[in-house]
Amino acid sequence: MAIPFLTKIFGSRNDRLLKQYRKHVDRINALETSLESLSDDDLRAKTQSFKDRVAAGETLDALLPEAFAVVREGSKRVMKMRHFDVQLAGGIALHNGKIAEMRTGEGKTLTSTLPAYLNALAGKGVHVVTVNDYLASRDAQWMGKLFNFLGLSVGINLPQMQREDKQAAYNSDITYGTNNEYGFDYLRDNMVYEARDRVQRPLNFAIIDEVDSILIDEARTPLIISGQAEDHTATYMAMKQVIPLLTRQEGEADPRTGEGIITPGDFTVDEKAHQIFLTEQGHEKAEAVLAQMGMIPEGASLYDPANITLMHHLNAALRAQHLYHRDQHYVVQDGDIIIVDEFTGRLMSGRRWSDGLHQAVEAKEGVQIQAENQTMASITFQNYFRLYNKIGGMTGTADTEAYEFQEIYGLETVVIPPHRKSQREDQLDRVYKTSQERYAAAIADIRECHERGQPVLVGTTSIENSELISQMLTQEKLSHQVLNAKQHAREADIVAQAGRPGMITIATNMAGRGTDIVLGGNIEKDIQAIESDESLSAQDKQTRVDELREQWKVVHELVKANGGLRIIATERHESRRIDNQLRGRSGRQGDPGSSRFYLSLDDPLMRIFAGDRVRAIMDRLKMPEGEAIEAGIVTRSIESAQRKVEGRNFDIRKQLLEYDDVSNDQRKVIYQQRNDILDAQDMESQIASLREGCFTDLVRQYVPAESVEEQWDLVSLEKVLLEEWQLQLDLLGKVQASNAITDEDILEAVVAAAHAHFKSKLEQVGAVNFTPFERMVLLQSIDTHWREHLSSLDYLRQGIHLRGYAQKQPKQEYKREAFELFGQLLDSVKNEVTRTLMNVRISSGEEMEQAAQAIEERAESVRHVTYTSPDETGLAQTVAADSAQEWAPVGRNDPCPCGSGKKYKQCHGKLA
Repeated sequence: MAIPFLTKIFGSRNDRLLKQYRKHVDRINALETSLESLSDDDLRAKTQSFKDRVAAGETLDALLPEAFAVVREGSKRVMKMRHFDVQLAGGIALHNGKIAEMRTGEGKTLTSTLPAYLNALAGKGVHVVTVNDYLASRDAQWMGKLFNFLGLSVGINLPQMQREDKQAAYNSDITYGTNNEYGFDYLRDNMVYEARDRVQRPLNFAIIDEVDSILIDEARTPLIISGQAEDHTATYMAMKQVIPLLTRQEGEADPRTGEGIITPGDFTVDEKAHQIFLTEQGHEKAEAVLAQMGMIPEGASLYDPANITLMHHLNAALRAQHLYHRDQHYVVQDGDIIIVDEFTGRLMSGRRWSDGLHQAVEAKEGVQIQAENQTMASITFQNYFRLYNKIGGMTGTADTEAYEFQEIYGLETVVIPPHRKSQREDQLDRVYKTSQERYAAAIADIRECHERGQPVLVGTTSIENSELISQMLTQEKLSHQVLNAKQHAREADIVAQAGRPGMITIATNMAGRGTDIVLGGNIEKDIQAIESDESLSAQDKQTRVDELREQWKVVHELVKANGGLRIIATERHESRRIDNQLRGRSGRQGDPGSSRFYLSLDDPLMRIFAGDRVRAIMDRLKMPEGEAIEAGIVTRSIESAQRKVEGRNFDIRKQLLEYDDVSNDQRKVIYQQRNDILDAQDMESQIASLREGCFTDLVRQYVPAESVEEQWDLVSLEKVLLEEWQLQLDLLGKVQASNAITDEDILEAVVAAAHAHFKSKLEQVGAVNFTPFERMVLLQSIDTHWREHLSSLDYLRQGIHLRGYAQKQPKQEYKREAFELFGQLLDSVKNEVTRTLMNVRISSGEEMEQAAQAIEERAESVRHVTYTSPDETGLAQTVAADSAQEWAPVGRNDPCPCGSGKKYKQCHGKLA
């Protein structure tokens, strides 16, 4: 009782915000007269003046009244449109990082120009986000006239644009584009191998149009760039032939004397760490065998950059043969290798080992080797838009989801009152026993409106139902238009004319958003056609435009007299918000209008939540066929059912986000590291840090921290350093010659020797030549292991709910295991990069260039790149990119077959 009482005294939070905004609006209005007297040049000069003031430290908040007043004056001159006071209030809400709920027809597109202009003055870029390419292009061209008049640049970001064009679009003051394209550009920027290939600037401020559609309807489907990894079937089969030729080293060496090896061999097996290492003898034998098989040139090393993938395959094949055993670690069922859970003994169908191990086991068992389809990069809209410093959103329907916006994005919803009070009459739902009765009643209502000359918009929740109603209308000989959210430009034209007398338009949920239904039809296109007709004089143009406007006024008044736009919906959506979107098409700018929902007990929502109760009432009242229930209690019970479904969907989205937050934190770390590597002029300190970490881990296996001399295994350490790292150290001699030596001294000696060995390699070719190679090795290693890590997280997530049966909290288990996997990823990168750089054998700058190219080509080995994103319904759709086209083999320096005129390596040869 206390809260409604206090609200009456102090007003709601929304009322208090609007009161604040009105003070700003009054200040903006007070500036109007003084700005009207300025010339166009003087008005334009205000922009540079504002930029200088921002650069001098003045805040955007302090500039707001003047900046908004300048945009309004510019709009009056260029667009012949003056921002209403409510649009100014909406613009203030957007600038403050809130969601402005403004009804359909209130001019959200024009409202967005205010905060876009103000925030662009800081020079950090503003992204205006729309739901489709048509709206992005339309809004950029339409509002671009105003921004260009005021001295700001505008860019459009569309799919399939050249990199240079995208960079120009992002470097503009204001950039228009779709949510999908902004997200994919972010992912692609974090896959490039040179800093100059990035297109986006740091993410500053986004204004999201139809924010409910983007941040709620599409939140469950992530953006994914995936590719079929290169087919290595032949390599796996070849390695299977090499393994039997290599022998295992048997026995253990005495830590004190170094004696005791029973039979030297080609590899050692560390069953505790589940790893296998080739000995020096094993390296030589493997190289000889591979040269004999024609897989590497005679005399080449497995550690030559071009052969590093073979080393990877050889290790995988050795592990498959000697560490993974049939009916213990896996079983073979129906030609598939199925992993056995080592803790429970259960079969883990659908799970696959990473790093090529699963394919190596498939080769070993002689079953079909399956191609890997790797997720190369992925992000959800929830996490992408949280990367911006500030976001604001606009929509006609946000209030029903206000809690979710606040909970997940920290976005407050402000309901902006309409410019003119709505005259729309929302009639009670009519519920029929069967679908047939419902459709018959809806068609009768449509016919009545059509004969009276009242335009009708028929709403459905699926394309299937829209086609069914279309067939019925055709049978009734009622002409109509059908929209189904696929051809956005054509649909916008249809929606614009849906307010003409007697028009019947059928639309699914998303159709035509971003376009007003004007009573009497929209004549802007006709006016543009007259104004662009060069055969007419200025006076003739004006005369024709005036005539057109007079004709429109007559039709407009006729439609208003007939009741305005009639909304007839043939079912309720599971979300009230979608129903409100449909209703909101009618009654714009104080126009008359009406809406009615026709339902049946067969509808999923009715059947699940209220069907039995309503059917019982109908039976008790002995209602005849074709009669409907029309009562407030029924409408309220349906809305209550919708609330339950909305709550369930919110819980699903929130849970998905909590899981995705884990990978998101890791993604930020990896992408930050990548950017640091790309921007670094000198790689020396980063590589030295990795090298120090790698050798510290190695030494601690044989010389534990704070241990005594008796616990040290220096013989094994010396052997490993010599065989795997080409470092010859007499650590035993050092110990024997010293009176007092600690484990720290041993560690220091090994690390110093590693640094010295690497420095001598560096001096052969020069640090300047070596840096690009170091960068390429490091980026390639990070990308490869990150892709494997994403797959591991996917597999982990699929089965994590089963932990609940063991009385464990699946979410906590997921976080813990994901953290462990990430630690393994960082260790793998550290060890792989150090091993490659320490063992690589290069003697000239030219060979260094070839080595960097070989690594870069490995980075390009993922083929058939596809982009997966939500479609208009929020479900996933996968689109093959141009790079998925199959072309004959192309040389790196040949012209790209796509016809861009660039070299292949600079065009489709790059993943970015």
